[in-house]
Amino acid sequence: MGKKRKVPGINGSSSADIAFMLLLFFLLTTSMDTDQGLPRLLPRPPENKEKPDDIEIKKRNILTVMVSSDNRIMCGGEEVLLAQLREKAKEFIENPGNLESLPEKKPVDIPFFGTQMITDSHLISLQCDRGTKYQTYIDVQNELAAAYNELRDVVSKSQFGMKFNDLGEEERKAVMKYYPQRISEAEPQTYGDKAKKK
Repeated sequence: MGKKRKVPGINGSSSADIAFMLLLFFLLTTSMDTDQGLPRLLPRPPENKEKPDDIEIKKRNILTVMVSSDNRIMCGGEEVLLAQLREKAKEFIENPGNLESLPEKKPVDIPFFGTQMITDSHLISLQCDRGTKYQTYIDVQNELAAAYNELRDVVSKSQFGMKFNDLGEEERKAVMKYYPQRISEAEPQTYGDKAKKK
């Protein structure tokens, strides 16, 4: 009987190199989604040259939304439910009755619309407590963003016959000028029970 032949073993010394090359290939060729973030305004530094009358006028242009550590929401000095926040924000942004307690309206020339009286200098100031739940923070953000989206949809349908997201770039810019999104976020602090009072 003849001797059995031994089957030569596979050389595995280069397996690690091949695996590394494949990993590198997929890392370089795969695209990843990037977070866009939320567009927010930083508050302007105070100016000492401002007159008391100017400061008084600016108070009407600011809507303060505070979220306490126990997730209560204060909007404009009164406690509201999350479900009420969107309508409160819409009323503030639009000021449909041109009330003196809401943002002042100024004439602004807007493409496709002509000269319109809008609350160009309004500002929603969002302030959260350090103990605020993240989900509550996101819910409040969503309601404020939805207020702008709904107002933009209304004026888009009225002027162009379609929703804001369906508009072309130039039309969208015009609607965004009509309802500019102005939300400023303060750094989270410990406000205590401010939302419980009142």
